[in-house]
Amino acid sequence: MAAEPRRTESGLPIEPVYGPETLADFDAATRLGAPGQYPFTRGVYPTMYTGKPWTMRQYAGFGTAAESNARYKQLIANGTMGLSVAFDLPTQMGYDSDAAISHGEVGKVGVAVDSVEDMNVLFGGIPLGEVSTSMTINAPGSLLLLLYQLVGEAQGVPSNRLTGTIQNDVLKEYIARGTYIFPPKPSLRLIADVFQYCRAEIPKWNTISISGYHMAEAGANPAQEIAFTLANGIEYVRTAVAAGMDVDDFAPRLSFFFVSRTTLLEEVAKFRAARRIWARVMKEEFGARNPKSQMLRFHTQTAGVQLTAQQPEVNLVRVSVQALAAVFGGTQSLHTNSFDEAIALPTEKSARLALRTQQVLAFETDVTATVDPFAGSYVVEAMTDELEAAALELMAKVEDMGGAVAAIEQGYQKGEIERTAYRIQQEQDSGERTVVGVNRFQLAEEEPYEPLRVDPAIEAQQAERLARLRADRDTSAVDRALSQLRKAAEGTDNVLYPMKEALAARATVGEVCDALRGVWGTYVPVDRF
Repeated sequence: MAAEPRRTESGLPIEPVYGPETLADFDAATRLGAPGQYPFTRGVYPTMYTGKPWTMRQYAGFGTAAESNARYKQLIANGTMGLSVAFDLPTQMGYDSDAAISHGEVGKVGVAVDSVEDMNVLFGGIPLGEVSTSMTINAPGSLLLLLYQLVGEAQGVPSNRLTGTIQNDVLKEYIARGTYIFPPKPSLRLIADVFQYCRAEIPKWNTISISGYHMAEAGANPAQEIAFTLANGIEYVRTAVAAGMDVDDFAPRLSFFFVSRTTLLEEVAKFRAARRIWARVMKEEFGARNPKSQMLRFHTQTAGVQLTAQQPEVNLVRVSVQALAAVFGGTQSLHTNSFDEAIALPTEKSARLALRTQQVLAFETDVTATVDPFAGSYVVEAMTDELEAAALELMAKVEDMGGAVAAIEQGYQKGEIERTAYRIQQEQDSGERTVVGVNRFQLAEEEPYEPLRVDPAIEAQQAERLARLRADRDTSAVDRALSQLRKAAEGTDNVLYPMKEALAARATVGEVCDALRGVWGTYVPVDRF
């Protein structure tokens, strides 16, 4: 009796041998095209890494703005080509550090930013006209973008020279992370306002990074990651078009964010399938004419969920394989996780080793010597087609429910991801799925490790800074600006213009979000399970 074939993370069979018969009906001209040409299966640029490598963008942020600023300068000195900012939980949810709900979380999983003063410290001595900055911020993404613009103005950098990305992807928050503030409808309105504002004021900025990463970290398999991410992207495009924007006016600034796992072959196929689906959707459904509107450009982060606290040095091997999968898959920028992130915030040494992993791949191997080395591979092309079909099937289910928001309200994506996560955990617990150092190849005794710890005094320090700010600023100017913001939120005007005035007057992140909460309300999910 023949053994059952192995299966991919998406549940698709992996055959022991692939040959020409696998691709008997495969039309390379239509399924692949040339690199840099529709349907972009082989990559979004003709030369890919043969001219220059991907952007090495290390994610960092912890404690105070001053501490994070020092880490950014270390990363730049070590060769990082782009910054990526992690914000603490209160900032992500639009609360000030001295709010009661923020107690115990200030500076823990990222940097605390309460006002333009913190943002000035965060980027002090870093020339914003020369670096590209990605900010992992969603519900209050518009605020952090405006704070960044204000810092650029203080440095004398014209806004048309600022480059970077705000994540700004609130739909996946309802599915996987939970750091939402407002209900879906006003959240989508705010995102459309960001699209319009950036087109007029910050034209080189990537206005959204539509994220599958966090869904994958919550348990989504590769097919679900593609399907639910692209379904969210379709919802954003529809929202912008409904607001009166031409698709080619904003779509070139859309970007995506995916995970990269240790299952290298399927990950390469995933990235190729995602590019092909998005290109077809943008061209056929939305009538995008500009090739840049059809390109799926994406940032990748190696899979934090696959890192282990047991034998943490083994994570260096995992991250290397994950990074290689992202590069073979054609990523535009990459963050490599530090080996100690399953324990605590990365130390300076571990963050440097993570960056060195990318530099070895870029400068010591031959993976940058040719474009798309997997093109024509029997197994990868077969996997790409199978993953594409599986993702399209899931996307069709979302459409049948009325689109991404309607499916979110019915709990569909969240339920599917939770079922997958539960199955994976069962496989690990039973030993069916090997995790080195956890359920096989364990050590009798783990070596001691001293993690980086955040000083709990940071919360009191931030509260003191906020007290000084409120005492020194022009309170009447803040009140007037917040009143104008509420008025815009109640109507149809773009809220980013009065929001910027409020932040420039030194209104805090929490005060601005509270003004919008007063108009739009907050989102309370319905438990359907």
